[in-house]
Amino acid sequence: MGGKLALLSLGILVTFTLVELAWIKLVRHGAYPWADVAASIGVKIGQKLSRVATAGLTAPVFFWAWEHRVWSLPLTGSPGGAAALAVNWAIAFLMLEFFYYWAHRLHHEVRWMWAGHRAHHSANQLNLPAAVRVSWTDLISGMWLFFVPLAWLGVHPIGIVVLLFLNLTYQFWLHTDLIPRLGPLERVLNTPSHHRVHHASNPRYLDTNYGGTLIVFDRLFGTFSEERADEPCRYGLVKPELSRNPFVIVFREYAGILADLRRARSPREAAGYLFGPPGWKPDGSGETSRRIRARAKAVPETA
Repeated sequence: MGGKLALLSLGILVTFTLVELAWIKLVRHGAYPWADVAASIGVKIGQKLSRVATAGLTAPVFFWAWEHRVWSLPLTGSPGGAAALAVNWAIAFLMLEFFYYWAHRLHHEVRWMWAGHRAHHSANQLNLPAAVRVSWTDLISGMWLFFVPLAWLGVHPIGIVVLLFLNLTYQFWLHTDLIPRLGPLERVLNTPSHHRVHHASNPRYLDTNYGGTLIVFDRLFGTFSEERADEPCRYGLVKPELSRNPFVIVFREYAGILADLRRARSPREAAGYLFGPPGWKPDGSGETSRRIRARAKAVPETA
């Protein structure tokens, strides 16, 4: 199954990237950022290699949770027929989306987790290949742990893999500025407009729109932000990543954590550098997202 899903994913990537390339060249008469695309592909290759180790080490945990499940949610061969299966898939989809929202949110709010996720936000232009600029370190950042409860709640591990594949494949087309707002769909679905906001470094847009396929949990938990016509998105990190070396892109934040830990004067400071928000400093002067947003709100919009 893994090989077939990988081939399908590659086919989607190549097809839609060619469409985006043609539109930018022939309609916008712009230049395609080939150096950034190469960096994204380099990061993706490393992620593919690391995923083999991650899958091998985490699969026993998922199957252990499945063996000790408190409920069963059949995704094949349900006694209730097709209607019952459709309901089960819908329930499993909503559960996965819920856990994905919190996994994604905490990977922005906890520095140790952000150190892995940072690579995905390092592209300074938003284009479809930037979607594959993803972490090599999910095993240690803990992303996979957020989905173990799904197995304990009765979703078979293979079903979790399929649902995650569909969720992440859906998100691929969100990484572009070629698609406008989509009317009523914006209320429920995560759309390119919403995801442009998520990838923006503008203060008002920081740490918002965490949903995968849906935007409803962002609206429910207060992390939703609308794309504004009067404030175009500036993509990338607050402090832009200028390197195109995949190893630098992936490991820069880990190097920063190590440097800060060497300066830590107490266990409390060490814990803050590891598990506080990105930018945290012991004296409260760090450039966290909350501090950046608060400072921006203090400046009148007409200034």
